[in-house]
Amino acid sequence: MSKPLRIGIAGLGTVGAGVVKILAARGEHLAAASGRVLELVAVSARDKSKDRGIDLTGVRWDDDPLALAAADDIDIVVELIGGSEGVARDLVEAALKAGKHVATANKALIAHHGTALARLAEEKGVALNYEAAVAGGIPIVKTMREALAGNEIRSIHGILNGTCNYILTEMETTGRDFADVLKDAQDLGYAEADPTFDVGGIDAAHKLAILASLAFGTQVDFANVHIEGIEKISATDIAFAKEFGFKVKLLAIAEKGEAGIVQRVHPALVPEGTPLAAVSGVYNAVAIDGDRVGHLVLEGRGAGEGPTASAVLSDIVDVARGLIVPPFIVPAAKLKAPAKPLMDEHKSSFYLRLRAVDRAGSMAEITRALAEASISIERIVQRGGKSDESGRMPVVFITHETDEGTMARARTLLAKHEDVAGTPLVIRIEDGELR
Repeated sequence: MSKPLRIGIAGLGTVGAGVVKILAARGEHLAAASGRVLELVAVSARDKSKDRGIDLTGVRWDDDPLALAAADDIDIVVELIGGSEGVARDLVEAALKAGKHVATANKALIAHHGTALARLAEEKGVALNYEAAVAGGIPIVKTMREALAGNEIRSIHGILNGTCNYILTEMETTGRDFADVLKDAQDLGYAEADPTFDVGGIDAAHKLAILASLAFGTQVDFANVHIEGIEKISATDIAFAKEFGFKVKLLAIAEKGEAGIVQRVHPALVPEGTPLAAVSGVYNAVAIDGDRVGHLVLEGRGAGEGPTASAVLSDIVDVARGLIVPPFIVPAAKLKAPAKPLMDEHKSSFYLRLRAVDRAGSMAEITRALAEASISIERIVQRGGKSDESGRMPVVFITHETDEGTMARARTLLAKHEDVAGTPLVIRIEDGELR
């Protein structure tokens, strides 16, 4: 058996502690599987006195995580600090420059600096592995790097944030509104005290930017991801969606069009009976459309100690086996420049909900305004009964296919209509690639 692979871990939160536990519990198996003993040499975290439920006997403690990058007795640095800047970035850059392999769960770091870090790793001939950065325990990075190498990827549709999926699932199941369910998610530990990155779609966008680079051979392009969150989705919308045969999901989508690549994160109506519609609770899923393999769906837990630590260990084992590949499949120097933002050219059908005055002739005027904006209507549903505090009733339109720019203009026009309160809510309908 070869000499041990010597490991340094920076960050001993939930995932870091989970990695230590797996190394202790599965050490013999991992050594047999990789051909090398995996030896935990050093760790670094904020509070040495904190009880993390792990045994660090014989493991060196470094107060400064950058010491791991400089240490002669470490072969691979595992970065579990988080954040796109600061200590996490400094540590990864220092480790790669020192000729050390890196494994990280840091999606923000890879989304913002992945291309530059990949160049550095390739110059030094070391691995930059990040399986745990996307979709937790789902081996999506390895699948795209290895199993799908013979495919031209046409599109990716993913549920990449468990917090949002949990909230939307609970809203559907209980009929409660967003704010109420969000509080429950925070109490259960599924959502942070400041949930903006999750419910605002930013977390999913980080992951999508990484997957798009893997799929299409482009430089990581987070800046051009179109991002919308789920904050404006109401129980009313979920009830209407069910009536139409859909479920509401926060989707992360990357697809190749005639003019380039579109990357978008937003709520979407997904047909019931399709694989992504069936993904509930905190689970993640990724649907890939390849020219050879066809439609492939991977589903699993997208976060948590066990799944994420499992993904980190898979990256460590790859290094122990000597598997060092370009981080984004093709060498960084050959990654194509990011495509221009193409969101305005995207076409779909839309769900359009507004609150309108309940009076004779009002619907005719609103429908006429939509026609003047070049929006063709497939279906209209107007709810009778009690109006809201503004004296208006919910009305929902399902449109025929149109482009983003046309829908945006129609939405602006309706917001100015005297019979409409506020700005109408628009949700895209995704049914083509998902059936």
